[in-house]
Amino acid sequence: MKKMKLFFSVIALTLFLSGVFAMPFAAQAVELKFGHVGAPGSLFQISVDEFAKRVNAQMGGEVTVATFGSSQLGKDQELLKKLRLGTVDFALPSTVMSSVVDVFGVFEMPYLVKNRSHMRAIRDQLFWSKLEPAVEKQGYKIIAVWENGFRNITNNKKPINAPADLAGIKLRTPKGEWRLKMFKSYGANPTPMALSEVFVALQTGVIDGQENPMAQIYSQKFQEVQKYLSLTGHVYTPAYVTVGAQKWAKLPAETRAKLQAIAQGMQEFVYMKAEQLDNDLLEKVKGSVEINNADKDAFIEASASIYEEFGKTVPGGAELVKQAVELGKIYK
Repeated sequence: MKKMKLFFSVIALTLFLSGVFAMPFAAQAVELKFGHVGAPGSLFQISVDEFAKRVNAQMGGEVTVATFGSSQLGKDQELLKKLRLGTVDFALPSTVMSSVVDVFGVFEMPYLVKNRSHMRAIRDQLFWSKLEPAVEKQGYKIIAVWENGFRNITNNKKPINAPADLAGIKLRTPKGEWRLKMFKSYGANPTPMALSEVFVALQTGVIDGQENPMAQIYSQKFQEVQKYLSLTGHVYTPAYVTVGAQKWAKLPAETRAKLQAIAQGMQEFVYMKAEQLDNDLLEKVKGSVEINNADKDAFIEASASIYEEFGKTVPGGAELVKQAVELGKIYK
């Protein structure tokens, strides 16, 4: 009898201890990795870090977000592959999405987006119903639309006032088909290149110039290796908080809903920071580069062929452009 009591006591103690030691591990939050290409001080880095801060504060016992900027986890195309493999949980692609889904080329159309109010309207009335579903067919899901920004041109040859000034200039672009076509039509010699490679290419003269929003220009220190900044504002590029559809689906529905709500709740914060950076950083580079305001009407006039080709070659492209333009008529 004593042996039996001792046996059951040992069993009970074992079960109790296993439960005690298992509890901390069961309660441990899942870490989600957010990779992006932005350098310290960029809008990408500010946005992603703020998202992580909010998630960790609100959901720290459930999930946490760890951020990896400056292409630590890969360049844009590598990050997209890792999303599908499930080795990265979030990424923030921009122009590269037009290489994944043709219809995303709408955001490569010059001067399509007039301002951030216009972008809000496009996001709410067109993006979620017409663009995001196309991404899901490729194995991704976009849970929020943030910003890369209004793009301007820097170079070491001369001020860019009109498209003709770009003739022969070796200009770095992101890896997007329509950006290449646009600058070719202006007479430039566009060269696709990862953002992390651009500074050295400018410094060594492999390329003459590049085009990016002010937040990317300044955080990448392009003003240190460029002579001219031309305020063309030729394209507005959103940035997309993107996940791999398969891995995302494995998270509990309640967790997914919370993460998406936080990501979408970030949108106004991102727009506010972007506008602030546009103004502040322009002031900061004034002593480093010669700045000019480009003739935007000349660029708009030279862009007609890009709109025509997009409308003819991308299914639904003409109608999407028409609807986006219509939404912008109330904005100056």
